[in-house]
Amino acid sequence: MLWILLFIAILAIMLIPQWWTQRILKKYSEHRSDFPGTGGEFARHLIAKQDLDVKLETTSQGDHYDPNDRAVRLSEENYNGQSLTAVVVAAHEVGHAMQHQQRMALLLLRTPLAKFAFYIERIAQVALISTPLLLSFIPVVGRISMLLVIFGILGSFIVHLITLPVEFNASFSKALPEIKKGGYLSNKDYKAAQRILLACALTYVSGALASLLNVWRWLRFFRR
Repeated sequence: MLWILLFIAILAIMLIPQWWTQRILKKYSEHRSDFPGTGGEFARHLIAKQDLDVKLETTSQGDHYDPNDRAVRLSEENYNGQSLTAVVVAAHEVGHAMQHQQRMALLLLRTPLAKFAFYIERIAQVALISTPLLLSFIPVVGRISMLLVIFGILGSFIVHLITLPVEFNASFSKALPEIKKGGYLSNKDYKAAQRILLACALTYVSGALASLLNVWRWLRFFRR
């Protein structure tokens, strides 16, 4: 019974931030005629203001900053959207470009580590499929396969763990101060912007917890 309650609690911790994030982003995505421009225009303004050597592009892969191509990429909705969500998300992604210009160590570490974790996860996926069969016929190899699965999941957890301070820094040490100094938003909108930036960061908390839960489950199975 205790394990069931613990599992439900962890599941809730994982799912509630995702639900809250989507709710907050949708809540403030309504068109604002009182805003002077779109998220893309605001991003372009901040890039010019900070004298950043980066490109600004639209993407279908979700809002992000690509340090390899030095590109701030916004979804079509946020690039062309004239809403609080569009403006704040744009500022957050430009915040990552500011981190890159300042050579933030964790941002520079995350990029190669994410690539390494990507390939390890692909190997782990193959191992995950083959592990039950290998345990039945070649137990020793099966246990090695299980370890590969654990390392793959652990790699994902480490990437999420490093990403957390990077995301919070981009939000609250880069984007939010720029928004406040420029006087771009009213006091009411500024408080809402804080909630949007917090919501974006919480998605990585969910990802880290999900990875950690998977590692724990496989370690318990490995000890049998």
